[in-house]
Amino acid sequence: MTTAQEISALKARERAIVLAHYYAPDEVQAIADFVGDSFYLAKVAAQTDAETIVFCGVHFMGESAKILNPSRRVLMPDLSADCAMAHMATEEQIEKLRAEVEDLAVACYINSTARLKGLSDVCVTSSNAVRIVRALPQKNILFIPDQNLGSFVAKQVPEKNFYYSGGYCPVHAVLLAEDVLSEKRAHPSAAVVTHPECTEAVRAVSDFIGSTAEIIAHAEKSDAPEMIVCTEPGVLFELKRRCPDKKFYPVSPQCADMKRNTIEGVRDCLALGRGEVLMDRADMEVAERPLRRMLALAK
Repeated sequence: MTTAQEISALKARERAIVLAHYYAPDEVQAIADFVGDSFYLAKVAAQTDAETIVFCGVHFMGESAKILNPSRRVLMPDLSADCAMAHMATEEQIEKLRAEVEDLAVACYINSTARLKGLSDVCVTSSNAVRIVRALPQKNILFIPDQNLGSFVAKQVPEKNFYYSGGYCPVHAVLLAEDVLSEKRAHPSAAVVTHPECTEAVRAVSDFIGSTAEIIAHAEKSDAPEMIVCTEPGVLFELKRRCPDKKFYPVSPQCADMKRNTIEGVRDCLALGRGEVLMDRADMEVAERPLRRMLALAK
């Protein structure tokens, strides 16, 4: 029996579904029931009737699934898979700005800890951040923790004032505009597609900016035969599946934490019940409100 067949049998036994982010390894995406970006997977987690959810991503994603499904078991193939950016804001920063700035809303990128979500007014993803921030009644926005995504949103919503906590994705932030331009010189006919977690300098030399799901949708309808991809290269699995006749050139490094999700890890967490996401009930209830508000505003 192959590992994929073992997983299929274990899913039936445990009444489980497997969710995988686009940045997970190819073989994990291949056996998942649902593959997507943070927004899509949050919606799936909110609607599932499965008794067990296996989340192949990083820890904040497992937390979000548990918050939205407090009565269900949420497992992760590797609980040590973390996101550095998820911790890049503090309670002190938020409290200080709330005291100093009137008419302020705290918009929290879903790539954050449950603690930070609980201190916020609404959560957002890279797919819906512009729409949700624009819909907020407040004039002033503290966008946490990703300053790069926040500055991208600010350009789309110039009628509001933005403040930032100074966080960033270590994978996207190390990509330089010169890296992109060098690849462009090697492939002059290629379009540049970029995640908004990249720096403003990288976004400035891009042809399209969007979430992973938006990049994939753009690639499907674009006339460009080649694309330089400025986001975690795990997205190439879905890009190649949907656009087999196009060429893709990744320029971003891999996320080591995302790659901790292995097909063997999926099997073992289902077989042994290990890797369970455990959270304090009070913390979950506080963090649920901004997550639910995101899902409502993004409809």
